[in-house]
Amino acid sequence: MSQKNTSDYIYKLCEGLQEYSALDPSLFQKYHVNRGLRRSDGTGVVAGITKVCNVHGYMLNEGEIEPIPGELIYRGYEITDLVRAVERENRFGYEETAYLLLFGKLPTAEQLSEFRDYIAESRELPEGFVLDMIAKAPSNNIMNKLARSVLALYSYDEDCEVRSLENEVRIAVSMIARLPVIMSAAYQVKRNHFDGESLVMHPLRTEESNAETILSLLRLDRQYTPQEAHLLDICMMLHAEHGGGNNSAFTCRVLTSSGTDPYAAYSAAIGSLKGFRHGGANIKVIEQLDNFKREIANTDDEGQVADLIRKILRKEAGDGSGLIYGMGHAVYTLSDPRAVLLKEKAFELAKGTEFEADFRLLETIERLTPSLVAEKSARAAAKNVCANVDLYSGLVYRMLGIPADLLTPMFAVSRIAGWAAHRIEEVLTGGRIIRPAYKSIARRVAYVPISERK
Repeated sequence: MSQKNTSDYIYKLCEGLQEYSALDPSLFQKYHVNRGLRRSDGTGVVAGITKVCNVHGYMLNEGEIEPIPGELIYRGYEITDLVRAVERENRFGYEETAYLLLFGKLPTAEQLSEFRDYIAESRELPEGFVLDMIAKAPSNNIMNKLARSVLALYSYDEDCEVRSLENEVRIAVSMIARLPVIMSAAYQVKRNHFDGESLVMHPLRTEESNAETILSLLRLDRQYTPQEAHLLDICMMLHAEHGGGNNSAFTCRVLTSSGTDPYAAYSAAIGSLKGFRHGGANIKVIEQLDNFKREIANTDDEGQVADLIRKILRKEAGDGSGLIYGMGHAVYTLSDPRAVLLKEKAFELAKGTEFEADFRLLETIERLTPSLVAEKSARAAAKNVCANVDLYSGLVYRMLGIPADLLTPMFAVSRIAGWAAHRIEEVLTGGRIIRPAYKSIARRVAYVPISERK
């Protein structure tokens, strides 16, 4: 079948698909279905309990949502306190954060040193893995390559189906150690195959932290400043976890509840994070930022910025989604603590550089969007809209020289710590396959013999 005939055939197959597969949105209300496991007021349906993380963004006061400054709490510790501590002590915090999430408590200095050494020892990929699994099948999308590579690691692991707590921890730590290496290798292969750049693969350095390893592997000269490495480390701490209800963590728990292996569960979580409504939003923010710079003659003119925001909200500009990427969150109402910290870091890094205008533009978008969203309708006005972590993370990564191709993969190599903590919790205490009910509205029809069908 020729390409044209194939296209025509696919088009023909899709005729009528809307009728048979699309659902009338009013039916969700009719049957009292919490669409997306979210109530009508936007709050999530409680589907489980966890000790790993608490995401706190509002209070219920006599049945009504009361906005409060957002809180992100890892195993009882405020993320802001964890970040401020490593800043004061001028040390790296991601590995300590991973230890906290996995084992429930902060490590001693000796425990942390041993854990870092174990991560460094676990970074090496199996012999021939980069050539066979990455170089021989280049991907233009690094998230897809991450997911495929995680699944492929199953085949290199003799104990992949051993169901013990010790084996779960071993595989979890190997994922924390190896994902940055896989990401970097996949990106270098992508540059070579799709962009015509030289293929450069650096050897690993065991003395480097995860953040240092990423910068070292990505940069051709392997050079980075301590300030750059510490900033990337803080970004990774902020992205390490966000509660069991976020889409990728829930995906990991759903697969885990079925009894599948760790590699399948982590690969599925990566696939979930890729989506533009989840981890892929940071790429959308950068695309949006560049679009504002193209469409507006003077980005310091708040009137011009407001006009474009209105057009985007009316789906007359942007990508047609009607969304201002980086604004709004399912839980946070007044503020996202990750966005507050990253905004502070972005300002420090951008001040006096070519990126300062970009920072000011994002700040203007953050300031104007809530009131412009409220203009749309009474329902929108009732919902508090604040900046989320994606608004500033993309700019921070851009200032660090992290390529746009790696914005969402950077999210994944950080979030693996949270996924692993949720998987282990599900393995230890879940006990039942996660299977919510779906209301069927299909009508019974009489069977029609093939000779009588039209």
